[in-house]
Amino acid sequence: MTPEITRINPAGLHGTPGYHHITVVEAGRTAHLAGQCPLDRAGRLVGEGSLDAQIDQVVANALTALRAVGAGPERVVRSVVYVVAEEQALLGAAWRRLTASALGPAFGTASTLLGVTCLGFTGQLVEVDLTTALPD
Repeated sequence: MTPEITRINPAGLHGTPGYHHITVVEAGRTAHLAGQCPLDRAGRLVGEGSLDAQIDQVVANALTALRAVGAGPERVVRSVVYVVAEEQALLGAAWRRLTASALGPAFGTASTLLGVTCLGFTGQLVEVDLTTALPD
């Protein structure tokens, strides 16, 4: 956490598995990353049929995008994770892999995890949307 980013879990709300209900940003600049997909540099889907492999590619892509704006996962102030899943167990597995990854600190902020029926690319199983507060 940095002095210009505060994460809060109010006493009147339920406990969370690692994320915070509220993120307050005092910093003046933000970057909104497009949803990071499990595509390689050439635009090919990575890890067809493997949620773990796709998560690993999404993590790598998100870290590259954050570095491009001079930020790291600790500067993320909002995340939305989309997983093609019909069962909560798969959502939990995706969450655990993401939070254990090098991008993990990004998910300690205000976060949403959604199970969806499909995503934009054929065979895509996961996408991560991030907003980050940029350093001054």
